[in-house]
Amino acid sequence: MKSILVIGAHPDDCDFFAGGCAALWRRRGDRVRFVSMTNGDAGHHTMARRALAERRRAEAARAAEVIGIEYVVLHHHDGELLPTLEIRSEVIRMVREFRPDLVLTHRPHDYHPDHRYTSTLVLDSAYLVTVPLLCPGVPHLETNPVYGYLWDRFERPVPFRPDVVVDIDPVMDLKWEMLHWHSSQFYEWLPYNLRQGEPPLEPSARRRWLAETWSDELGRVAESSRDALAKRYGRERAERVRFAEAFEIAEQGRQPSTDELRELFPLDVAV
Repeated sequence: MKSILVIGAHPDDCDFFAGGCAALWRRRGDRVRFVSMTNGDAGHHTMARRALAERRRAEAARAAEVIGIEYVVLHHHDGELLPTLEIRSEVIRMVREFRPDLVLTHRPHDYHPDHRYTSTLVLDSAYLVTVPLLCPGVPHLETNPVYGYLWDRFERPVPFRPDVVVDIDPVMDLKWEMLHWHSSQFYEWLPYNLRQGEPPLEPSARRRWLAETWSDELGRVAESSRDALAKRYGRERAERVRFAEAFEIAEQGRQPSTDELRELFPLDVAV
């Protein structure tokens, strides 16, 4: 059994970039925890911040129930996260307590400052989780976890390089279900902010609208990673994959062998 820690900036980030793999990890029997560094209390155009934070915490908990994982939402305000020593220590303690084999987070190049600073905080913890005299209240780790990046499509200063790409078509229905429960985002805030139109109210129609609206964006991962998919699954299967999740191994943290990568990521889970 592996322990996988995914740290995003907002409630729904982990689901969006790693929800399919999380479903596969759970089917394999692995332990998975999603963490949101902020409480998401700025992600709406009409709700008050305190009520929104409570709602988004409940949405994350409901999404977690879909695949049976733990979802932790921290108290930091949305849009106000900073890479301070205090929060770095919080991340160090969080990683030590969970004792993960693999930690995934955003890359440090991103449109949102919360994503960038989440990345900074997580990567700055990578070596320090092994240093006994820092945060002595929580036992240090003897070996560093493997650290990796969630997919993005930013090109500068360097583009995302997929070291691992996972076919998630067999569990995409579960990923859609997880995103569906983040209703404040996918049916309210994002349609307003991205000018996507008015979603329907009926639940089954909403789910269809969600898939129709977001399939192109989520399909970008497979489209941009055909060669990497072919190396793992063969060209014939790779060409059929519609949805995938991709990850880049960070230089911080322990550097895994090819065999260990195959063990860490759910590449061959029976579904």
